[in-house]
Amino acid sequence: MSDDNSEPPRTDDVEGETDGFSTTLEEAAIGDEEPSQGLFDDLLSGEPIFENKEVLRPSYTPHELPHRTDQINKMATILVAALRGETPSNILIYGKTGTGKTASAKFVSKELESTSQKYSVPCDVEYINCEVTDTQYRVLAQLANKFIEKNKDRIDRQVESLEERLEALEEYDGGRDGSAGRVLEDDTDPNDDVSFATDTESQSAGSPVETEGSADSSDVDGAGSEHPLASTPFSDREEIEDRIDSLEEDKESFQEVPMTGWPTDRVYSVFFDAVDYDERVVVIMLDEIDKLVEKSGDDTLYNLSRMNSELENSRVSIIGISNDLKFTDFLDPRVKSSLGEEEIVFPPYDANQLRDILQHRSNVAFKDSALSDDVIPLCAAFAAQEHGDARRALDLLRTAGELAERSQAETIVEKHVRQAQDKIELDRVVEVVRTLPTQSKLVLFAIILLEKNGVHSINTGEVFNIYKRLCEEIDADVLTQRRVTDLISELDMLGIVNAVVVSKGRYGRTKEISLSVPIDETEAVLLSDSRLSNIDDIQPFVQARFEN
Repeated sequence: MSDDNSEPPRTDDVEGETDGFSTTLEEAAIGDEEPSQGLFDDLLSGEPIFENKEVLRPSYTPHELPHRTDQINKMATILVAALRGETPSNILIYGKTGTGKTASAKFVSKELESTSQKYSVPCDVEYINCEVTDTQYRVLAQLANKFIEKNKDRIDRQVESLEERLEALEEYDGGRDGSAGRVLEDDTDPNDDVSFATDTESQSAGSPVETEGSADSSDVDGAGSEHPLASTPFSDREEIEDRIDSLEEDKESFQEVPMTGWPTDRVYSVFFDAVDYDERVVVIMLDEIDKLVEKSGDDTLYNLSRMNSELENSRVSIIGISNDLKFTDFLDPRVKSSLGEEEIVFPPYDANQLRDILQHRSNVAFKDSALSDDVIPLCAAFAAQEHGDARRALDLLRTAGELAERSQAETIVEKHVRQAQDKIELDRVVEVVRTLPTQSKLVLFAIILLEKNGVHSINTGEVFNIYKRLCEEIDADVLTQRRVTDLISELDMLGIVNAVVVSKGRYGRTKEISLSVPIDETEAVLLSDSRLSNIDDIQPFVQARFEN
């Protein structure tokens, strides 16, 4: 029933409301019977193929690693010493890219940490990627800051537990008139080291509790409640408060290491103190360890492998992971002997093993019936040609799924795998070419210009002539012909060009050069460089040649 006394809205009021905003929106909603499709609506309209795409990424650590049981068991038998409070032997893990080294090591380290909590044995595993953290300073700083953070967290938990003990003591003292005091439950993490006996003073004070009305640790009040300081090394409130103050002082003494600016020996000292603060076994996992040795020598490994002789509370073990089977040849013999106590080799996967891995991951990654029968065997066959690289196989399967999803196909088929193979190869080429130095780009551009002008079996002299003209055009320094020859060899190693040394009889030997990558795509990447963008229209002078 409407209210007859209500006044109709005044026209001037409605028009005065920010251009009639409310009325305009209402009319617009009524007028649009069919809302227009947005940019992403069409893309979202198709059925997704993936259930969990992350399973196909290299960063994912699976719960099960097919065909790596022997290597995982060998790692476990070495690292089980940590669960006994002993120092595990150092381990070096070798194998080509994509053979499951990092995934297996991370899998074992997760199991180690979870088991250490189960048996109340403090054990920490820290992972460092030495391709990113590639100097001694950065490695030590990153490790120091990680352990400082862990120490602060543990101190906070210990202080919290001690403060709860003080509250329980206060309640107990307040309830001595007959009411029951609160019994403190111990629900602390076994790895937190909240043991009340973490310093020498406290351990020596582990005698029976002597407080008023409590002659020994088994004393209870009239209601049967245990004294809050029973089974602890503390005899009174003051000792607990002193321990809290001591812990707070320890926490304030930890100073995080900046990523630059300190002397290396100071960084090492801070790292050493942080590791040795608590009793624990520490496993340091150094992935791509050969990159660290290439960049910074073996000083880091020497310091880490010799730490145990100086540590009082902790024990340190190192796991090194490398693609280079010969990197230890460059190590100091003392480092080599202490570091390589145990060696584990990961062989490449064959096509059948890759098929099992892909099948295992695809069961979780894709929706039912999203794969045709020939997709996994084809991905495995392509990756087996690349030295049994499981990472390549997973990338191929994921990219094939993405291409199928973009084309709104319901099933991934062979065509999508072949498209993914071409795309991954092109992406690799694009990335390599984009990151080349300017001089290498000029040499490559000279080769492209010669091929585009119909020159076959290009030799070094011809490349050098065009290279000089390109340098003049962009005002770049001209390198010697010997140096240009070296740059061509580097491009050959990267798989961008194919350079074969041929004999010209009495005229000596020369390199015959041809491109190994698509011309148009490579040229487009080169021209995206701001320094080379102005040389597109140059017509090179191709030296006339007499060919037999």
